[in-house]
Amino acid sequence: MRVFLMGDSVMCAKSGQLTPQGFYNIERMLKPVLRHGQVATCGTCMEARGMTPDMLAESVHKGTLEELADWTLWSDRILTF
Repeated sequence: MRVFLMGDSVMCAKSGQLTPQGFYNIERMLKPVLRHGQVATCGTCMEARGMTPDMLAESVHKGTLEELADWTLWSDRILTF
């Protein structure tokens, strides 16, 4: 599985999220995906939101649109939401 985060969703990969008990923590939710696949964020989207690669959760990397295109061609199914 490969997940490419774009737009505001790049903030979901921010490390050190502190959420109250009972609220979802996207950083924690990405860990199972990372055990079985890859997660990348749109570099342009990160820059627009003032994020740097060192702010990303462990094993998440700053991706490129070229990488998104490669992942799209690699995939046999694509989900967007």
